[in-house]
Amino acid sequence: MNAGEEKSQKTVTNTFSWPVFDESDVNVVTEVARSGAWGNPDCSGLVEKFEKEFAAYCGSRFAITCANGSVALRLALMAAGVRPGDEVIVPPYTFIATASVVIECNCVPVFVDIDPDTYNIDPVRIEEAITPRTKAIIPVHFAGLACDMDRIMALASKHNLTVIEDAAHAHGGSYRGRKLGTIGHAGSFSFQSSKNLNSGEGGLVVTNDEQLYDRINSLRNVGRVKGGMWYEHHFLGCNYRITQFQAALLSTQLKRLDVQTATRDANGRYLTELLRDVPGVSPLVRHEEVSRHTYHLFMFRYDSSFFNGMPKRDFVGRLIEEGVPSSGGYPYPLYKQTVFQEKNFMCYAIPEEVDYTKVFCPVAERACSDEAIWIMQHAMLGTPQDMESFARAIRKIQEHC
Repeated sequence: MNAGEEKSQKTVTNTFSWPVFDESDVNVVTEVARSGAWGNPDCSGLVEKFEKEFAAYCGSRFAITCANGSVALRLALMAAGVRPGDEVIVPPYTFIATASVVIECNCVPVFVDIDPDTYNIDPVRIEEAITPRTKAIIPVHFAGLACDMDRIMALASKHNLTVIEDAAHAHGGSYRGRKLGTIGHAGSFSFQSSKNLNSGEGGLVVTNDEQLYDRINSLRNVGRVKGGMWYEHHFLGCNYRITQFQAALLSTQLKRLDVQTATRDANGRYLTELLRDVPGVSPLVRHEEVSRHTYHLFMFRYDSSFFNGMPKRDFVGRLIEEGVPSSGGYPYPLYKQTVFQEKNFMCYAIPEEVDYTKVFCPVAERACSDEAIWIMQHAMLGTPQDMESFARAIRKIQEHC
């Protein structure tokens, strides 16, 4: 093969299907359809069954399903007792729900920059941002890489703050042997279709705090309480329940999660080693406290100076041409969304002096504009040979740029 042919031929040929399912998934959904018991609550008990299974998997006392991961975060915040005008610390490199749920609770999102080595929220910056109005921290285990939970929980204890882990990317991940989502006061999960454990949509909160569990359970079930009547409402909740279809599907999908997570973790470690000596490519740092990384995304920092000045956008385009399922991630930090820049929200409790046009988080800015590259989670379910093909594709781009 000559140089021209090598340059034009796609390096990665696997298509990496997602979601992964078989007849067992089809059969359980069919059984629910035939039963006629589709809703929740219902006598079939499939929702409660999955909640118990997921709590046991995580090693938590309680698990409460709900409509989606955004709702899970919001319910956890509400149940934690935040009040209008309270401040909640969030990272700027995350999906909008991490901050928008704070607004929905009539609280103030305070954006704290990320660590340049991990792209997770920086505990040093957290401490600098704490004020007498701070009531909670939402650390995001972004891409499935655990945050520095030792330092975050120490800060929470010192300042009497609630910690709600956003574990939407982190099903099955662990930190010092503890499952992510179970280290803070509550942990939020998403089962949206791109997630490592999915049922199309859905969410869940885990907690070891029975009082918090009871409040979340009530809020997701129109304010009803244990032992109460059907038409008896104690809190301003809503119907955020999932269906029997979702619960049945999640139970079958959960059986695959541990093996899939182990595969992603092993592939992530291997790909990191393959890329260590590629100039201009720096996989994010995985500290020794991270027992298992879920690699919802495999992320690395891109330095265009080693690729003949090729802009990040063009580099991602070349990766996709080579067959690597990839993305440049968020184009700008969350606080630059129009909704925050123009304060387009019905929140009566945000002080006038809060001005998101003045927020600047330099690490997040660089990640968005120039550095962060994502390889998608379903690709991390490939073989070691697939990881080798990803590394070859990157080297090929570098050689021909």
